[in-house]
Amino acid sequence: MKAIICTRYGPPEVLKIQEIPKPNPKNDEILIKIMASAINSGDVRVRGLKVNGFLKIVMRLMFGFTKPRKPVLGTVFSGIVETIGDNTTRFKVGDEVFGMTGLKFGTYAEYIVLNHNDKVILKPENATFEEAAALPFGGQTAIYFLEKAGIEKISNPEVLIIGATGAVGTAALQIAKYHNAEITAVCSTKGAELVKSLGVSRLILYDKEDFTQSKSKFDIIFDAVGKTSKSQCKKLLKKGGVYKTVGGMEVAAENKKQLEMLKALFEKGEYDATIDRVFPMDKVVEAHRYVDTERKKGNVVLKISG
Repeated sequence: MKAIICTRYGPPEVLKIQEIPKPNPKNDEILIKIMASAINSGDVRVRGLKVNGFLKIVMRLMFGFTKPRKPVLGTVFSGIVETIGDNTTRFKVGDEVFGMTGLKFGTYAEYIVLNHNDKVILKPENATFEEAAALPFGGQTAIYFLEKAGIEKISNPEVLIIGATGAVGTAALQIAKYHNAEITAVCSTKGAELVKSLGVSRLILYDKEDFTQSKSKFDIIFDAVGKTSKSQCKKLLKKGGVYKTVGGMEVAAENKKQLEMLKALFEKGEYDATIDRVFPMDKVVEAHRYVDTERKKGNVVLKISG
């Protein structure tokens, strides 16, 4: 099968398409033909070892010293169940599924084998494979951090979302809206229309004003791009308010409950996959270059098959 191999840490050009053995499922596993994946900030961070200071050493220890130990990157997918193990009862051949693999990676390939109890569920009935692949990363990250901030416990919370047009930011707008939040989004002038299309009208355009000088106070501040610090935002918090960022040491835990929530919201028309561009598998270098620019709006999808 074809797979995209990260041959070493470095620029997008380190990614090469190679032939590797097609995996075979064990008794409690399913073989999935991957239709689409997505390229997110985590992928480019690992590929390029894009962290500062001592975190480079931490990442090398975690993922491999000179190159990733798991050379097939990619953490999200949508696809079709092709083969099931003898002990598998949750899925049948032909099921259309989506999910995430986390630090197991492996979704930049034509096939993947997963345990039938892993973070994989039936995809939304009304979603294309490209849309389904775009749901997990930003969605589960937004759900995790907003729930950790206590959004479920606050009636009509006032929420500030920094970096509102990326994969995590667009998801956070929609998850906050689901919780009946009064949302203020920090974005550029170029991203204003996208934010408005997701139902948010309170904007602070960072290329025109300094959002840290806002007179408003918030129950929750969520930095969806990791470009701020708590000290910068402290005066914007209400008493007892919570600041969360994707830029710290806290990593969003993944679970099937998050996938089920995203599926339900998408099927009800209350969540948009927010796809910026779709690249074919053989254009993965160009796709990573585009994500590296940090100008993408929403998700960049990698079409693997079909």
